[in-house]
Amino acid sequence: MQSSRLLLCSSQSLFGPAVTTTLPPSLRFPPHSLTIANSSPIRLQPLRFTTSSSNSPVMASKDSQVQDPRIAGISSAIRIIPDFPKPGIMFQDITTLLLDPKAFKDTIDLFVERYRDQNISVVAGVEARGFIFGPPIALAIGAKFVPMRKPKKLPGEVISEEYSLEYGTDKIEMHVGAVKSGERALVIDDLIATGGTLNAAIKLLERVEVNVVECACVIELPELKGREKLAGRSLFVLVEGEGA
Repeated sequence: MQSSRLLLCSSQSLFGPAVTTTLPPSLRFPPHSLTIANSSPIRLQPLRFTTSSSNSPVMASKDSQVQDPRIAGISSAIRIIPDFPKPGIMFQDITTLLLDPKAFKDTIDLFVERYRDQNISVVAGVEARGFIFGPPIALAIGAKFVPMRKPKKLPGEVISEEYSLEYGTDKIEMHVGAVKSGERALVIDDLIATGGTLNAAIKLLERVEVNVVECACVIELPELKGREKLAGRSLFVLVEGEGA
């Protein structure tokens, strides 16, 4: 069974450039190997530290790791289920994260710490697991929560955005009048894979002249290249997983 790799990253920074600190030669540690019973050796690489010019605990480039103990707890709380929902898929199960109050709270806190001072008035949650993380973030930063739903789930007048799937298309919808022109929005989901749903959510908000400040996910599956689908828009994730 594969496990998630720890990562705290953003494709763009809201707070300024990150600064990587290099330890002097006398303080560097060489790679070591650790052998666990009934397992092949695990290669431990030297640690890389990233610091920031701000007080934000969530500043890192994509290829850096941050030694925040909350991230380790979040990653270890996510269960990996092989071959679900079909062979070859390493499913990232966040239900076990939700069963761990500390890891769940740490997840919300990391997002809140990043966005509380960004003048965000809309947290848009993508169905369905974006509905889990979005509302507590919205309440903590004083924003409204806007559900972005699959077709025929919202009772009022809606606007919709179509996006491509591996076979066919789907839509995401939002109530007319839920957001206003000029508002600043955060789009939240549990995971980014191919990026199609997040891209559709961004386009839907931008059609009504909302400024999408950033997309945020707990997990990213980088091998599926979802960032590329976002066409340079800012993405922030906590944990990098292996999903395919």
